[in-house]
Amino acid sequence: MYTDSHCHITCDRLYARVDEIIQNIQTHHVTSCMIMSTNQTEFERAKVIKEQYPFFKLAFGWFPGDAKEMTDAHLTYLENEIQAGHLDCLGEIGLDYHWDTSFKDAQKQLFVKQLEIANTYHLPVSIHMRDATKDCMDLLRQHAHTRIIFHCFSGSPETMQEALKMDSVISFAGPITFKNSRQGPACVKACPADRILSETDSPYLTPVPHRGHENEPMYVRYVAEKIAELKDMEVPSLCAQIEKNFAHVFA
Repeated sequence: MYTDSHCHITCDRLYARVDEIIQNIQTHHVTSCMIMSTNQTEFERAKVIKEQYPFFKLAFGWFPGDAKEMTDAHLTYLENEIQAGHLDCLGEIGLDYHWDTSFKDAQKQLFVKQLEIANTYHLPVSIHMRDATKDCMDLLRQHAHTRIIFHCFSGSPETMQEALKMDSVISFAGPITFKNSRQGPACVKACPADRILSETDSPYLTPVPHRGHENEPMYVRYVAEKIAELKDMEVPSLCAQIEKNFAHVFA
């Protein structure tokens, strides 16, 4: 039983073959899976999928790169969907300074507003933190009062230890299987097994041995197998622990 805690199967790149992807999820024993949506179109698609396949968890949040376009109406839509019972998690939200640092303040304001919404409705949050570690961690310490998933963690072991001091789990993706990955494997080894999640972030970051191909949830097995190797655990035991960790996020 495999867990993909973060996949984008309703994005345009994957949605064209979503029926095949869901069939692959079932065939390859992915029994826990959370669909991430970063815009309204993706989320509306995800809701339809969950009506047919209730085992999916759904996450939605406004991405930091869109902060300049955000209005009160966007936040109202988010709250309405929460109140309607359509969200299991608020995310992925956070900060991203990789491409453009000209609107950091807008990103921070959007991030804090969404953390406060998560607090109000007692929803876990999935965190995107790219080239913005200090600001993101500072805001989480100040404003996050629900469970935290550090999505596709790529920070240092020291940053991970700070993250673990929060009410958090650390999610690892395909990069831990890459030959040039150093911090990822070190973090896996240092992270307690009961605080680990596996993910694909599909369609991105396809793990070895399928690197170079489009990613999808069925490939999460390679992430889980690498985590088990690094933790010196049997794969079934590791997968059972990850599934337990995933369920606990929503308890």
